Amino acid sequence: MRNLRSETSKYALIATALTALAVPAVLVGTAGPAAATAACGTSGPNLDGDSFRMTAGVAANMRSGSTTSCGVTGWADNQDQLVYYCWTQNSNGATWTYLRNVSDGRYGWVSDHLLPNNGSDRWCGF
Repeated sequence: MRNLRSETSKYALIATALTALAVPAVLVGTAGPAAATAACGTSGPNLDGDSFRMTAGVAANMRSGSTTSCGVTGWADNQDQLVYYCWTQNSNGATWTYLRNVSDGRYGWVSDHLLPNNGSDRWCGF
């Protein structure tokens, strides 16, 4: 009987230790902004204000949300002046910046890999 108790205690201690190790791993995995696509028709708050000139020879669609399934609201063309507002991350893991094209006054979301400085450095909060 004594041997059975010691075996039971040993397994209980192992289970407790594994549970204690698993909790920090879950907490670390939830840190940072969650992926939240800006739905079509959603604008971003003006949190940044940095201004960049579009890279020469590059053009990008500006969209009504942070995914290619949203409609085109304008274009960020060669040498247009852009004012960044904020960024979000869509469900595919890609980041998008909400911006204003000073050249034509239009607003929209552009995939960060197409933008100077890889888009805004201010998170939209969604």
